[in-house]
Amino acid sequence: MSEVNCDYCHDSAVLVDSAEVYGGRSYGLIWLCRPCGAYVGIHKDSKDHKPLGRLANAELRAAKVNAHSVFDPLWKRKMDKEGCSKKEARKAGYYWLSKQLGISMKECHIGMFDVSMCKRVVEVCRVFL
Repeated sequence: MSEVNCDYCHDSAVLVDSAEVYGGRSYGLIWLCRPCGAYVGIHKDSKDHKPLGRLANAELRAAKVNAHSVFDPLWKRKMDKEGCSKKEARKAGYYWLSKQLGISMKECHIGMFDVSMCKRVVEVCRVFL
């Protein structure tokens, strides 16, 4: 099993059912930092419970939602327009985004971004919506 540490309080996160943070409704397992309440989901079908990104507090979760709200329509448009698969379109979208942000493809994933990088995603993508 993976070990996940919190960027905020530096404590270890624990693997729990998401019902613990979603008011009783379960969406599967998440990594949760109990001392500060930051959490992140895990990759579907991940045997070692690999996190989807970094632990996020309320501010970062909101920033990620905003970033995805402007980025996802762009790669989905490519998928619809060119008939390519979701995987191909998303990869092409992240490649384009990495160039816009001046970072490597390896570093370019909204799940790993901080609040300021999420705001940059919104600025870059909003122009194309």
